[in-house]
Amino acid sequence: MPALFSLQSYLLLSAMLFVIGLIIVLTKNNAIQIIMGIELIFNAAAINFVAFSCFRPHLLDTLQMSGQVIAIFVIVVAAADACAALAIILSLFRVFKTTRIQNINRLKG
Repeated sequence: MPALFSLQSYLLLSAMLFVIGLIIVLTKNNAIQIIMGIELIFNAAAINFVAFSCFRPHLLDTLQMSGQVIAIFVIVVAAADACAALAIILSLFRVFKTTRIQNINRLKG
């Protein structure tokens, strides 16, 4: 079955997601928004793995799904990262009553 989109279109989508996530991480002050930006970056990496595994010539049938498997691991790690970060943010919110990064500066030693 021929591919609906080319490799370049998937890479462009991945690059756009990465740049949007990077802009969010660098410009936002809210910790939850920063986590969302990091999740966009992880999803851009997962799209890259799947795109490269689908568009490369397959030498062995066992290697055909390697990009998808790595993408699943990336998604699992991103979910675990989000859970841990949200737990930390929740505990910081209980102490400081805010999720803004600049207002949480009393933790500095």
